[in-house]
Amino acid sequence: MSRLPAISRALVWLRRDLRWHDHAALHLALTHSQAVYLAFVFDTDILAPLPRRDRRVSFIRDSLARLDATLAERGRAHGHAGVRLIVRHGRPREHIPALAEALGVQAVFASHDDEPSAQARDATVRQRLGARQVAWHTVKDHLVFERAELLTRAGTPYTVYTPYARAWRAQLAPEDWAERATDPHAAALAAPPPELLYPGPTGMPTLAELGFQPPADGPQAALPEPGEAGAQAALQDFLRRHLERYHATRDTPCLDSTSRLGVHLRFGTVSVRALLRQALARLPGAAAAADQAASGPATWLSELIWRDFFAQVMAHFPHAIGGAFRPEYDAIAWEQGAQAEAHLAAWREGRTGYPLVDAALRQLASSGFMHNRLRMVAASFLVKDLGIDWRRGEAHFAEQLDDFDLSANNGNWQWAASTGCDAQPWFRIFNPVLQSRKFDPDGCFIRHWLPELAHLPSAALHDLRLLSPLERATLPAGYPAEPIVAHDAARERTLARYGAVRRPGA
Repeated sequence: MSRLPAISRALVWLRRDLRWHDHAALHLALTHSQAVYLAFVFDTDILAPLPRRDRRVSFIRDSLARLDATLAERGRAHGHAGVRLIVRHGRPREHIPALAEALGVQAVFASHDDEPSAQARDATVRQRLGARQVAWHTVKDHLVFERAELLTRAGTPYTVYTPYARAWRAQLAPEDWAERATDPHAAALAAPPPELLYPGPTGMPTLAELGFQPPADGPQAALPEPGEAGAQAALQDFLRRHLERYHATRDTPCLDSTSRLGVHLRFGTVSVRALLRQALARLPGAAAAADQAASGPATWLSELIWRDFFAQVMAHFPHAIGGAFRPEYDAIAWEQGAQAEAHLAAWREGRTGYPLVDAALRQLASSGFMHNRLRMVAASFLVKDLGIDWRRGEAHFAEQLDDFDLSANNGNWQWAASTGCDAQPWFRIFNPVLQSRKFDPDGCFIRHWLPELAHLPSAALHDLRLLSPLERATLPAGYPAEPIVAHDAARERTLARYGAVRRPGA
C-alpha cells in the first residue's frame, strides 16, 4: 500500500478479524489517524439462510462482546471514556457508508476478503464511500500469502499444493510474521457518539433481535470459548499437550490432538501471524524455509500453508465455487432419485452402517466440529460410495461446521471428489472399513459417539458384516443391521462414473 496521508478520523470495519491484538487493518488505521472508530455489521445477507440455532452466530456475538470490553479498557487507559464498538444489523453496503458519513471520517479501513460475495459487497461499499469523498483502504490480514503474491515462474497461479508449499517456504520472510501491533497506538481510539451505539444496556443485539435462538445445550454441544481469550486458551493447550507429537497423532481422532483453532482463524479471534510465529519458533533447529516433514511443528505449519493454498485457488479460479475446478467433471452422472435422497439422509444423520462414518457425522451434528481425517473419510464415502454430488456434502458441512471457511471447505471437498486442482487421481477411493481399522483401531472414537454400539467387539465396530446373529440382534432400532451399500460394488460404480467423463490420459 502506498504511503497514506494524515487522517483526522477513520473507521475500521471488522469482518473476519474480531480481535484487538496483531490486527493489520486496525494497526494501519491507528498509526495514520488521529481518531479511530470500530464497527461490525451483522450482515443479513449472510445470516438469512442460516439455521436459527446456528452456533457461529453465538460465537461471533460473544467474541464481539469481549472485544467491546477490550476497547473500553484500552480507551480508559488513555483517558478516553466511552470507547465502544459500533454494532449494526442489516446490510453493510448501507450501514458502512452511513456510519462513515455520521462519524465524519475521511477513510474506512478493512481486511481483505476474497470470497466472491464479499468482493461484490466491497465493490458496492467502495463506490458509495467514493461518492461521499471517503477513502477505502484494505490490507492483507487473514492469510500469510494471498492473491498473486505467489506465482509460478511462468507468472500463473499454482494449482498443485506441493510446488506451492515449496515456493511458500522459500519466499517466507520476517515481515510475513511480524506483529501488527495495536497497543502502542491505542491513544488514537475514539468514543463514538452515544446515539450511534446499538440501543440497550450492552450495546450488542441479543440473539433474539438477530432472529436466532441459543444453540443446543449439553456437554458435547459446548461452544468453543469465544474471543481472543478463547483463542489463546486453545493455542496454549495445543502447544503444551499436542504440538510436538502432532505429526504422529493428528490422524487419530480418539486422541483429539488437533489444535481446535479453526474457528478462531475463521473469525479472526487469533492472528495467523501469531500462529506462524509459534510454529516457526518450534521448528527443530531449522531455518524458517526448511521443510521438516517429520516434526509436529512442521506438520502444523503445512496446515497453515494448505489454508493459503485453497484461498489463492478461490481468488484465481472463482468458477470452482459452485462447480468443479476441472469443468469436465461437472458432467459426472451423480445418483438421483428416492434412494439417493435416503442415502443422503442416512449420511447426514449417521445411519450408514459404517460406524466410523456415522460417528464422524454424529460428532459434527452435536459439536459443530469434525476431526480432519474424518472429514476426508466422510466426504469420500458420500461421493464415492454413495455416488452423491460433492456439492451436497459441501453444503452440509457449510451449515454445520463452526470453523466453516468457503475456500477450505470447497477445496477439501473437491480434493475428496477428485474434481479439484490437486494431483491425485480420480480413482482415489477410501475404504471406510480399512480407514476405521487404521485410525480408530480400538473403536475408542466410535464408542464415544455411537454409545449404542459400545458393547460390540472392536472387529465388528469396524465392519458390521462380522457380527454374529446374536450380536446383530442387539443393534438398536433405527441403526442399520448392515451397511447401506457394499463398498466393493460402490467402488466399481464410481470407477465407471468417473471413467465416463475423464480426460484422455487423466
